[in-house]
Amino acid sequence: MKAARALLGWTQKDLSKASSVSEPTIKLMESRGTERSAMSNVMAVKKAMEEAGVIFIDPNGNGAGVRLRGGGSNSDGSFLRGN
Repeated sequence: MKAARALLGWTQKDLSKASSVSEPTIKLMESRGTERSAMSNVMAVKKAMEEAGVIFIDPNGNGAGVRLRGGGSNSDGSFLRGN
């Protein structure tokens, strides 16, 4: 989650705003993992990141990962759609 947020150039506050999940909950999710978080919060965060262009890569023996779908982010953290 932290890696995906970093790809977007988002702060925890930015992610909180985009997902409608509280900032303290975002902090907890990043520090202790999402396994103990409410599924609705996990899905809201995932949806917000995917809508911003993050692609979550399933573990394939080498571990899970994230990447951006083309484009990048600007200095205020908002996603600019690529080709």
